[in-house]
Amino acid sequence: MFHGSMVAMITPMEEDGSLDDAALRKLVEFHIQQGSDAIVAVGTTGESATLDEEEHCDVIRRVVDYVDGRVPVIAGTGANSTREAISLTQCAQAAGADACLLVTPYYNKPTQDGLYLHFKAVAEAVEIPQILYNVPGRTACDMLPETIARLAVIPNIIGVKEATGDLSRLHKLRELCDPPFALYSGDDATGCEFLLKGGHGVISVTANAAPRLMHEMSVAALAGNDEEAMAIDGKLAGLHSALFVESNPIPVKWAMMKLGLANQGIRLPLTWLSPSAEGEVLDAMRQADIL
Repeated sequence: MFHGSMVAMITPMEEDGSLDDAALRKLVEFHIQQGSDAIVAVGTTGESATLDEEEHCDVIRRVVDYVDGRVPVIAGTGANSTREAISLTQCAQAAGADACLLVTPYYNKPTQDGLYLHFKAVAEAVEIPQILYNVPGRTACDMLPETIARLAVIPNIIGVKEATGDLSRLHKLRELCDPPFALYSGDDATGCEFLLKGGHGVISVTANAAPRLMHEMSVAALAGNDEEAMAIDGKLAGLHSALFVESNPIPVKWAMMKLGLANQGIRLPLTWLSPSAEGEVLDAMRQADIL
């Protein structure tokens, strides 16, 4: 259903932390013009953890409105409360999103059976297509391939964003999950290889700042053009690293400010990029020839 370079878009803010609607509209147009294959609204990179539920739903509605059907919109609706995840997913469906992305419940560290029951409950409560999201480095919760396979048979659970960076997981998931269940990388550093080994797309932080290159890399990789894909990815390697020199989305918000596409706005407890880290991000942007 979805493929290619799917940007995990930042939520632009003013310096006081209020939402910047003009920049949000500008970013949507930028990504459509630059070839992003889908827009993920209010995921981790979109600061979902610091938006209240009303703001969360409002940003989803605005992105759907500004996109106006030109590319798919995937709404981040995960939560560590099953009831809250259901509520956010209902909101996304009502807003007209094409699918939802649901992170594993963070902090409370559920069992594998708890994860299965959590995602099953959301899928049964809301009909919209849903993509699971496994990122144990942020959630302290690792959803194992066997649990994902149990969920893959539920009709509206259509794929998984696997962000461990462990490519052996891709092989295991391909063994356990029958098509058309989709496999997406959530790790930019290994995203190209993930696609070349049979993945369907990359849900990308790097695509915020370099959407055209991420799209071109994905097109080449999905077509099996290994050398072309790897050459493009080589230009992006610095960004894949530098955009995580501090916690995401701190570096990428700074990069988008340097590109003139966002203001210097971020919400506590996140802080603006440290001056000592600016040089690394700037060098990576120059290496990718986007600045």
